[in-house]
Amino acid sequence: MAFVLFWAAGYSFAKMGLPHIKPMTLLALRYSLAVLVLLPVLLVHRPTWPSGWRHWAAIATTGFLIQCVYFGLAYQAMDYGMNAGTTAIIMALQPILVASLSPLVTGSRYTAQLWLGLVLGLAGVVVVIAAGGTLGPSPWGAVLFALMALAGMTAATLFEKWHGRRTDPVVGGLVQYIVGAAVLVPVAWISGIGHIDWGTELAISLAYLVIVNSIVSISLFVGLLQRGDATRISALMYLVPPLALLIAWGVLGEKMTPLALLGMLICVTGVWLVNRAGRANPA
Repeated sequence: MAFVLFWAAGYSFAKMGLPHIKPMTLLALRYSLAVLVLLPVLLVHRPTWPSGWRHWAAIATTGFLIQCVYFGLAYQAMDYGMNAGTTAIIMALQPILVASLSPLVTGSRYTAQLWLGLVLGLAGVVVVIAAGGTLGPSPWGAVLFALMALAGMTAATLFEKWHGRRTDPVVGGLVQYIVGAAVLVPVAWISGIGHIDWGTELAISLAYLVIVNSIVSISLFVGLLQRGDATRISALMYLVPPLALLIAWGVLGEKMTPLALLGMLICVTGVWLVNRAGRANPA
């Protein structure tokens, strides 16, 4: 649950920083700072290193799919004109996609109760987003970017579960952010760094995105995938949009309506059904 809370809060802190910096520049700076933070941690932590080039390649692949494809293209979709609500509801298709593809990738089989939970969770997300009045038309280019971002996160989830190699979270995070920085620093440079308005809001945004979102959240997510079923863990992502809305209400003063609260309750019910089905039928 801590992972979901940290991940959801990232939307508010990213929103806090984006008025002061271009999206690709923010991501490139975020990943570069995360690498600088993790390097000295390695000296104290003394981790178990990956065994063989295939293990290193698996970590790098997961990092590319999450940090470059998912985050990079989701930010690009919003930069192209897609609002946050539409982006969130597209990303909320991930648990359904993971459940649909898991039998092909991991051999998992799911019950009617689990599928009911997945559908309820998605319905709750729709209610939450609709309650905020944030759905609206988006340019086709933005829709394409968002769908590719969704594919990236779905592929990362399935790939991490498929290769099955346990990775030290510090090493995994460091490799992921080296890959993210190596890809997105040139992208940000080529697309134009733009003006950076250094100030308190950007500093707070970067501090949260680097320490909590980039290091703690990703480590928890990868650790959960290595220990549990991909579909049940993906279902937790249904809680991200409603929690993000609740946190934005507290941090940014955005509105909260009774309909949004109803959507949150539906999301929680859906996730509860998925987890209950998972305990009754372990993957």
